[in-house]
Amino acid sequence: MIRVTAMVLGLGSLVVAGAASAAGPSPSAGRAERDIKALSPQQIEGYLEGRGMRMALAAELNGYPGPRHVLELADELDLSPEQLAQTRRLFEDMRRKAIALGERIIVREALLDELFASGTVSEATLRDTAEALGRLNGELRAHHLGYHLAMRDLLDPRQIQNYRRLRGYASAMRSGEHGHGRAGHGEQ
Repeated sequence: MIRVTAMVLGLGSLVVAGAASAAGPSPSAGRAERDIKALSPQQIEGYLEGRGMRMALAAELNGYPGPRHVLELADELDLSPEQLAQTRRLFEDMRRKAIALGERIIVREALLDELFASGTVSEATLRDTAEALGRLNGELRAHHLGYHLAMRDLLDPRQIQNYRRLRGYASAMRSGEHGHGRAGHGEQ
């Protein structure tokens, strides 16, 4: 019985080893050379420039436009001068705080990386650093989502519908249209 078990375990090891070598290098292999292993250069750039990096998709895809894209589509949306000025202010406010939060996230990611690289990571430092990163990422996401709320209140229903069409989302909302802009909030 021991011989059969040993043989099965041996064959199992060969199968696993064969599968591992057939799979090739890990998709994470190139990341080992990065300064901050968990962040790509594009992510770092996104944080430092205050980009949304898909954090506000729940808003964007449900009819809540983002300030950056509203500015890009300002002519097509026929923004009034007041709407354009307010959108610019919203965008700059959003960007300024997003950059500050992004910088803090980069610092925490670098700290986490250094804790592991130096071998000084402990359960306590791991938990503190990871939880701080979670809070910062949540704060940044809520920050971006909040500006989508503000944009929805600034635009009228026609502009929101046009925005959705221009961004390629128009067909997604036909079955369950949500309230729009000021009119959707009971204001005129």
